[in-house]
Amino acid sequence: MISPATTSWPSLRVSDWTATRKTLHMWTQIVGKIRMAHAPMVNHWWQVTLYVSARGLTTSTIPYRSGAFEIEFDLVEHQLEIRSSDGGVRRLPLRPMAVAEFYARVLHLLDELGIEAPIRPHPNEVEPAIPFAEDHVHASYDAEAATLFWRQLLAANRVIGEFRSHFVGKVSPVHFFWGAMDLACTRFSGRPAPAHPGGAPNCGDWVMVEGYSRELSSCGFWPGGGEEGAFYAYAYPAPDGFAEHAVAPDGAFYSAEFQQFLLPYEVARTAPDPDRAVAEFLHSTYAAAADLGAWDRAALEDDPDRWDDRTARRTDA
Repeated sequence: MISPATTSWPSLRVSDWTATRKTLHMWTQIVGKIRMAHAPMVNHWWQVTLYVSARGLTTSTIPYRSGAFEIEFDLVEHQLEIRSSDGGVRRLPLRPMAVAEFYARVLHLLDELGIEAPIRPHPNEVEPAIPFAEDHVHASYDAEAATLFWRQLLAANRVIGEFRSHFVGKVSPVHFFWGAMDLACTRFSGRPAPAHPGGAPNCGDWVMVEGYSRELSSCGFWPGGGEEGAFYAYAYPAPDGFAEHAVAPDGAFYSAEFQQFLLPYEVARTAPDPDRAVAEFLHSTYAAAADLGAWDRAALEDDPDRWDDRTARRTDA
């Protein structure tokens, strides 16, 4: 493995941290479900996600009664930290432990802070879906791999965030969906979409119907789909000709298996300018969806630097 201090685009082979990834996936599902239990509904389930933070992954502020709390995976110091608006703090060291132990200890810490956590104690979008309290299978934690994964997310979050800034229509935050364990950002045309057929394992079809209720172009980073993970992009519904549309950079391709464009992470990481390579992928795949789908691009897009000249002139004056 490459030290995370040497590059902002670290190498982390999927096969080198499979056990840790599967365990961390279940841990994020538990924490994400706690947020979902208390956060008010937002379209497309945006209220359930986690966010890349300066230390790892966070729920952001979760309302609770007259106050709030926050849960953060600190993947630098390797601890789960729960902070309450009344000043309470609880920490759980992240180390090799079974999902069942992690689940029990998190609930205990929340109970000490006076926070109830009525969640459905089963994972979603995975097969088999072992109940959290019974999962003694997933019990690995490689601290170095967890930190490298977070640094992959930091890099992806930065570039996807800049890409998001070009869109002034309805667009999601750059957020981490714990169901599939991917970082995602979604743009919307403003038009309704046909009902999604569902089909995700251990996930009600109605969840997908809400998530895909409007026509969209979505992109993100997923720690799968390549030797070191992959950037992805898809449209729903996919317009005619989408799969055959040319996209950039070299190395990006349409996967018939996943029904989306993929850019292997290692292709981006080893490019002369990784940020530019990922940006080219995001912009070109979006253009495929928007142009073939006849989106009103003039109304939905703008220059993120549109105020810079005016600000400079005002400062000079």
